[in-house]
Amino acid sequence: MTDLSSKAALVTGGGSGIGRATALALAEAGAGVVIADIDEAAGQETAGLIDAAGGRSAFVRTDVTEWDDLERAVSFTVETFGGLHVFHNNAGINTGWPDFPEAARARWEKVLAINLWAVIAGIQAVVPAMRSSGGGAIVNMASLAGLVAYGTDPIYAATKHGVVGLTRALGGLKEEANIRVNCLCPGFVDTALPRRRLADMPPDQRARWEGALERIPMIAASEVAEGVMELVGNESLAGEVMVLLQGGVRKLVPVPGFT
Repeated sequence: MTDLSSKAALVTGGGSGIGRATALALAEAGAGVVIADIDEAAGQETAGLIDAAGGRSAFVRTDVTEWDDLERAVSFTVETFGGLHVFHNNAGINTGWPDFPEAARARWEKVLAINLWAVIAGIQAVVPAMRSSGGGAIVNMASLAGLVAYGTDPIYAATKHGVVGLTRALGGLKEEANIRVNCLCPGFVDTALPRRRLADMPPDQRARWEGALERIPMIAASEVAEGVMELVGNESLAGEVMVLLQGGVRKLVPVPGFT
């Protein structure tokens, strides 16, 4: 296991799902973990789980679409745990029903803001603190939808393709500042996110999707957290995109060629 006993970590969307699983894994590895989430009750619950297991945690309410909130989360992490070494850039949502182009503009604009703008802004917010801490690891949460034609939710897919491109483009931060930026692209993960989409569907569509989800081998959030921890711990990886499939299969995706 990666030893993070002298490190500080910040996890956005840490109140549930992948973010919670990763926060718990980081704390188990010894890091002081700040959970940043807009849902105060959920974020405090994650912090409580870490504390109950003997770990070190703190919670800061954060709307990742607000620059001031992101800066406050970074400052809070540094003040609480003495630096910032790991950033799990995780917060995300899907568009919901109906699909684009019928989706309401306000809804798909929110997906762009949380899934892409906030990922970019989050990196910009943490880099100065990581430089001061001697470097660190940033793991962006992308998706298999960022690598394939995911017609189910085109806006979600567009944001995740953007995260993949951003990650690859920032590989040079390793040489420049000892900051390694990588991303993880899991398939369907067993969290509330894919099921939340069902709530707005017409009954016939909902029944079809529920049946499909029952047949798909879902990936546990804890398996995704293991992938995040691999990217955090492997100091040779920078600008890399890792796919996570059912059964815990993890592999790096090469940059597509032009021949």
